[in-house]
Amino acid sequence: MDPNGPPIPLSPENILEMANAFQRSRVLLTAVELGLFTVLGERRLSSAEIATACKTDARATDRLCNALCALGLLVKSGATYGNTLAAAQFLARDSADYLAGLDHTANMFRSWGTLTQAVRKGTQVLDSGLQEREQPWFNAFIRAMHHRAKHSAAALVALLDLSGVKRVLDVGGGSGAYAIAFAQAKPDIAAVILDLPQVVPLAQTYVEEAGLGSRVRARVCDYLTDDFGRGYDLVFFSAIVHINAPDKNQQLINKAYAALNPKGKIVVQDFVMDEDRTTPARGALFALNMLVQTTYGDTYTTSEVSGWFAAAGAKNIRRIDSGPDTAMIVGEK
Repeated sequence: MDPNGPPIPLSPENILEMANAFQRSRVLLTAVELGLFTVLGERRLSSAEIATACKTDARATDRLCNALCALGLLVKSGATYGNTLAAAQFLARDSADYLAGLDHTANMFRSWGTLTQAVRKGTQVLDSGLQEREQPWFNAFIRAMHHRAKHSAAALVALLDLSGVKRVLDVGGGSGAYAIAFAQAKPDIAAVILDLPQVVPLAQTYVEEAGLGSRVRARVCDYLTDDFGRGYDLVFFSAIVHINAPDKNQQLINKAYAALNPKGKIVVQDFVMDEDRTTPARGALFALNMLVQTTYGDTYTTSEVSGWFAAAGAKNIRRIDSGPDTAMIVGEK
């Protein structure tokens, strides 16, 4: 791609399509929030029957179903509607392949509606911080994070040298997907997940499902104020630094360094931006996601993250690309 050119031809049609893309997104997310695909399952129902099951208005539900047909998510036969194969597989909640992250995407949609105000103000305009959010928000968020991480965690852990690693600290570990992956990578690894009280019971559920309750445990912790403890061989941060301001991230890295055994490692996995902050593209967009959803969050460059490591005293600092849009910064004590 030409670094001086746009990612797509900027014709009037392209611009209008970009501007109106929210309509398709909103139709899909509304259907997900209403549980419409789950109600249908493998059945064919009229819009009135769907409305009764979803507790919605019949006429409005009919128009929503017609739009879902236009998008290729439902099929219509006479007066009845049914899921397409893709909708039944990926959008019905009882499917093993359900895209659980869409619940969190629906929450994000509302936040992104405040982007104009947030750019004017310089920070989020929504009042609630993480600690004040309701349990359903945490349930959707952790389910989304687990769905994404469980498919990539093992491959990411495989990129790290785990020789000598027996105790892992997963800071803000969410569902525990990475702590589980560390434990599965080596039978002598034990891991501790630190997270908020609303999250720890969710993490424990995923750990028990993985059969690792004896080696992976979750502990309530405010990572900004609580001590991490000591005696760890690896401290892992995945999708954490983008939540915080630079000074808070420096504090986190300092505490991680103090928690390490000699020759232990700190690993930060996130959207790590190139120095011009325009690539990776998903990271550039995610910086705006942090603008509308946090007070000080951002995406950070390789040099910024490496600088926190160096200031804490870490050596042998290096970058490992861990995906098409993400990277790990690794440093040693």
